[in-house]
Amino acid sequence: MSGSVTIGEAAKATGVSAKMIRYYEQTGLLPPADRTASGYRLYAENDLHTLRFVRRSRDLGFSVEDIAGLLALWQDRGRASARVKALAVQHLTDLRRRIGELEAMARTLTSLAAHCSGDSRPDCPILDDLAAEHSQQSRRPRRTKPLSR
Repeated sequence: MSGSVTIGEAAKATGVSAKMIRYYEQTGLLPPADRTASGYRLYAENDLHTLRFVRRSRDLGFSVEDIAGLLALWQDRGRASARVKALAVQHLTDLRRRIGELEAMARTLTSLAAHCSGDSRPDCPILDDLAAEHSQQSRRPRRTKPLSR
């Protein structure tokens, strides 16, 4: 196959690590690579384009499941843009909810730290709060999707 590159070259060209390229192949986001006679993976320009698409999607925080949907829509020339927009708007809603949860955590920690003397005494309102039973479930952030990449 002419014009193909190795996994290391693909990683360098796309900013996606070789480990993640193999993972994306395992999850089906990227089709299995062609192989040389000695078993080395080879990637065509189209594969690199797909990897850049996946990387940009991950940079925006989309889950692997969402990226699979976006890739399917991207590859479907007869798609309705409304479907793409719906995925993006849902993701934006989830991001804003998570931002709200993170801001609430920051406010709580700011308050707790402000009430902690931070000296050599053992009294610590931070530890007291962590050990207390909180009746409100809303104080605990809920994650619907992992934050990791």
